Amino acid sequence: MATTSLDPIALLAAGAAQSARALAAREVSAMDLCKAAIARIEALDGPLNAVVVRDFDRACRQAAEADAALASGERRPLLGVPMTVKEAFNVAGLPTSWGLPPFRGFMPREDAVAVQRLKAAGAVVLGKTNVPSALADWQCANPVYGRTVHPLDPRRTPGGSSGGAAVAVATGMVALELGSDLMGSLRIPASFCGVYAHKPSLGLLPTRGFAFPGTEEAPAGLPSVIGPIGHCAADLSLALDVLAGPDAAHLTEGRFALPAPRHTATKDWHVLVVTAHPQAAVAADVRAAVEGAGQRLARAGASVVDASGLLPDMAEISDTYNQIVQAVLAHAEPGGQSPMSLHVWFDLLATRTRIRAQLRTLFAQFDAVLCPAVGCAAFEHVTEEDWSKRTLTIDGVQTPYGAQGAWVGLASLGGLPATVAPAGRTSNGLPLGVQIVGPHFEDRSTIALADQLAEIDA
Repeated sequence: MATTSLDPIALLAAGAAQSARALAAREVSAMDLCKAAIARIEALDGPLNAVVVRDFDRACRQAAEADAALASGERRPLLGVPMTVKEAFNVAGLPTSWGLPPFRGFMPREDAVAVQRLKAAGAVVLGKTNVPSALADWQCANPVYGRTVHPLDPRRTPGGSSGGAAVAVATGMVALELGSDLMGSLRIPASFCGVYAHKPSLGLLPTRGFAFPGTEEAPAGLPSVIGPIGHCAADLSLALDVLAGPDAAHLTEGRFALPAPRHTATKDWHVLVVTAHPQAAVAADVRAAVEGAGQRLARAGASVVDASGLLPDMAEISDTYNQIVQAVLAHAEPGGQSPMSLHVWFDLLATRTRIRAQLRTLFAQFDAVLCPAVGCAAFEHVTEEDWSKRTLTIDGVQTPYGAQGAWVGLASLGGLPATVAPAGRTSNGLPLGVQIVGPHFEDRSTIALADQLAEIDA
């Protein structure tokens, strides 16, 4: 019989890794954790509007099954751990609308592959979290579910498109969350809400069942990935263990083991810190937070520099990535066609290949690049629908809204892993994050460095 010597609310806030250990040790029951998560959602989520699809009855049944399995001696990585998933993931019996009214009633018949893996690992799925319409904003509002607000200031956005996901974790409503990232949709909400997130290497996690309503997979060529949001680096590592590997429908891709972190001692890391971008403004407090992370690593013995001729042209990276994404999306729209010629398309792919080669050279000398995930803290809600007319005020200066996507390109164009970790707060208490970018398929290295930063801060 499990004891209740540990506070379920505290365990939720500690995250999935600690919750899983406590469950395996029978220090808490899955039902206690599930009920605590439900109570916390019901108490906190009204004004926040993060968990917009709730599946509490099925979650309680899953928790009861987890307790029975635990009592029989069964152990699985997430057995009994309560979590939510982004609304855009297919979960059998729950709506998947992407915040679009025409798909309000779309009910998929089977779970996304990633959700299948989470459930197979024992996770208790309480429901789904809010997104912007079509996942197409760094805010979190849509005509189906309404607006999700920042947990520290309702005038501000939690980020997007995994905005509801970041809020659910930041407020301790759940121990873990599954989100996605094309243009910073994991990284920006994590930075805004002060939580951890991991954008995995392209192709590492299966995306089948995370697709536009009524379709099975994302458009060919779209470099969208899925990944976890958690309370600590250990949560990200645990989720990666559960989720990584090729889709069973695509076994020809083969299986492989991710390499261990490059280093275990902080003194052995070689890190490049980048805090300026030719296309995107960066607030002074964001710059200070990222540079501060580098300085803490340096004081702990790491080799840290703030410039390298090996870094590819950041403007070219951003421009190339944006053009690739826009071309794929334009072609994928109903009746859509890409406006560019095949000649221009293949030129873009050739540029991407060249830049990826430059990045391999960069990561032969450096283990990681530290940079912002976004150039500002959480901003006030923007209601202007025309992106070309949107602006953000950064350090008193108006800048183009869309320019803030520039910081995601380094990892996204390269198909590289990027972990976001908390890195401080603004003078008025808003969270700030640092983005840690690493070599392709060395996801364990960026997560490990985020963990070492936390240990230094502690």
